[in-house]
Amino acid sequence: MTRPLPRANGLDRRDLLKAAAMSAAAAALAGPAATAQDPRRPAAPPELPGVTWDKAPCRFCGTGCHVLVGTKEKKVVAIAGHPDAEVNRGLLCVKGYHVGSILYGQDRLTRPLLRKDGALVPVSWEEALDVIARRIRRAPDRFALYGSGQWTIPEGYAALKFMKAGLSSNQLDPNARLCMASAVTGFLATYGVDEPASCYDDLDRADVVIMWGNNPAEMHPVLFSRIIDRRSRGERVRIIDLTTRRTRTSEHADLTLHFAPQTDLAIANMIARQLVKDGTYDREFVKKHVNFRAPSDPPTLTGKAITFEEYAAALEPYTPEHVSKLSGIPAAQLMELYRVFADRSLRVTSLWCMGMNQHTRGTAINCLVHGVHLLSGHWGKPGDGPTSLTGQPSACGTVREVGTLAHALPGGRVVTDPKHRAELEAYWNLPAGRLNPKPGHHTVDMWKAFCSDEGDLDTLWVQVTNPGQSLPNTNALFEAKARCKDKFLIVSDVYPTATTALADLILPSALWVEKNGVYGNSERRTHQWFRQVDPPGEARDDAWQTIAVARRLLELGHEGMTDQDGRFLFHTVDEQGEEVPVWEWARWRDVDVDERLYEEYRPLTHKKHKHVAPYRELTRARGLRWPVVQDDAGVWRETRWRFVEGSDPFVAAGKGFQFYHSVTGDDRALVWFHPYEPPPEVPDAEYDLWLCTGRVLEHWHTGTLTMRVPQLRRAVSRAYAELHPEDARRLGVRTGDQVVIESRRGRCTLPAWIDGRGAPPRGTVFVPFFDERHLINAVTLEAHDPFSKQPDYKKCAVRVRKAGAT
Repeated sequence: MTRPLPRANGLDRRDLLKAAAMSAAAAALAGPAATAQDPRRPAAPPELPGVTWDKAPCRFCGTGCHVLVGTKEKKVVAIAGHPDAEVNRGLLCVKGYHVGSILYGQDRLTRPLLRKDGALVPVSWEEALDVIARRIRRAPDRFALYGSGQWTIPEGYAALKFMKAGLSSNQLDPNARLCMASAVTGFLATYGVDEPASCYDDLDRADVVIMWGNNPAEMHPVLFSRIIDRRSRGERVRIIDLTTRRTRTSEHADLTLHFAPQTDLAIANMIARQLVKDGTYDREFVKKHVNFRAPSDPPTLTGKAITFEEYAAALEPYTPEHVSKLSGIPAAQLMELYRVFADRSLRVTSLWCMGMNQHTRGTAINCLVHGVHLLSGHWGKPGDGPTSLTGQPSACGTVREVGTLAHALPGGRVVTDPKHRAELEAYWNLPAGRLNPKPGHHTVDMWKAFCSDEGDLDTLWVQVTNPGQSLPNTNALFEAKARCKDKFLIVSDVYPTATTALADLILPSALWVEKNGVYGNSERRTHQWFRQVDPPGEARDDAWQTIAVARRLLELGHEGMTDQDGRFLFHTVDEQGEEVPVWEWARWRDVDVDERLYEEYRPLTHKKHKHVAPYRELTRARGLRWPVVQDDAGVWRETRWRFVEGSDPFVAAGKGFQFYHSVTGDDRALVWFHPYEPPPEVPDAEYDLWLCTGRVLEHWHTGTLTMRVPQLRRAVSRAYAELHPEDARRLGVRTGDQVVIESRRGRCTLPAWIDGRGAPPRGTVFVPFFDERHLINAVTLEAHDPFSKQPDYKKCAVRVRKAGAT
């Protein structure tokens, strides 16, 4: 059961329509470069009686739209796009306009619940914290924390410090391992440092935008609108859609290229081959700024050095004719794609997301697309470059920058590097040797270890995510927990989910503007917001939960929760220098703990030149793109394009482009050769169809939030299976019929949809994963990329039958 967004007293439909109209007018007047004196109070907020407006980033995807949040009588009563925000310019998507309603589902979790004698019963916070602390203390090395790209930066930093400094454990990994890990390894292998060099401004300047297996019309609609709106102003912008199924993005494309799953690798190699063969690559850029690499034995992210001639020879088999046979794209269309990169008079932007990342060769295809841009010289100019998009609001800011990964430390450091460990031990005032050099389990292995009696984990704490629905092969990686002995699952969340169904302890969490927060979006933009309403019942901030458990462990005698001077790891003082016991909920808001945690973390970003903005600057802005440095006049300046002279403050004068964290130590990026390899599982006589999973416009991830928004639930009320009409006829299936999708791992029953929103090619079925009543990830494959450890949700072999048929 859900209920609509609370109606503010005195606000009727006319008021709301007036607000919407004024918000649109403000966006139109502001334009793309408008700024306001106070970003929390824009020039023309909607006029609603008694409503107070404040700023916040949207809670959903990694775009980082800024919203105006209207509150009245301690409730969120209105939402509008922030007219002065550079990202969204007053616009929101259908989810964003309803983001306020996510707070008010009728089944919000409001009290801690502990499983006793098979039933979940309410308990006090004191008992809940004590249970967690005692489970950890009895075997710290068998405890893991599974987090999220929805963690705020302070929440992620607290979790990382708790685990790595407090417990000397690297058994920490995020759900972002499932969505953007291959983008990380692709950036590291190419530039020696993570995160995009480009920014959203490219969408306003590109002549051609190429979608590499993504569907931004639904997944990143506000960004896609920036491209489409240019056409409405009479600008010429060409869209090329490389895809395995026809989507809403395809409807706007000038050229749609349907390729066979996994053959994106061959397509990228074909483009590179033709650039070399025809001599249309950018010789000057390559001569000054590029080295070449190929896979090493054993495989590493640094590979082995090769010459340009060796690189050219490796590419030679990838002729348009050969790649046409592999991919199914006509050779003439492949050449049309190549000619875009061959024409240096064009500005070319590549966009990608899960199609390239959720891929057993995800690191390779990321490297190849970066390489095509570097080789062709379509790099580092406005509108000209590769841009990776993310799916979660702070996968970049929290996971990638803070380093909440099994192998990572803050600011681009890694646990295996003795110098990096020593830097953090000195910074945190820890005794030498406190930080563990052995990486913990990545996500797939973490859940294998927890869901097996033979595994080395027996207590697992989940925060801000729903792995019971989002993990691949959930029968093996999640449901198996129910058959294990002495496995204890702790879940911090805001609503009941597929994960809480197997939880032994549930902790109710504060959500979005019920707490302070800082996020980092897909273009390196760091956003900050303040709490605007209170959480319901006994729900509490995730960062507080982590710190309170740390304090309880200290009280139980766990010495790791102090530094080498005996001071609590999360020691916090007020402006008078007096300690504030922030582990006591009644004292949590005596100081801005977010600011303390963020400012403790901020200097750690400097090592890799990721200088995030000061907290106080963020309070006055609608996000700032790092590196953010202070000029001679004392003004904090953001960076639009990294590694580019005149934009990036760390590029030396006269360099033009400088990849100052290059793997080879000579300021050069790496152009890789990676061969095409077939996927680990392909259709055969027994399982004769491809399965691809993904999202839809109206819902976000597992639907925990959006399925509790009445308007969004009504718009798309349940998941479905998209089938090609010929496959449907062969199976005797019509739209609305129940079908069973089955793989070697599990099955899922759901209604069929033929000729619906998307159009999968013959031999392919598509299913969105937002609906907890239809758990399609019981079917998917946990095979993952060898470097990023990211699973492939986009292709596995299945068979489909009409329900009831044998």
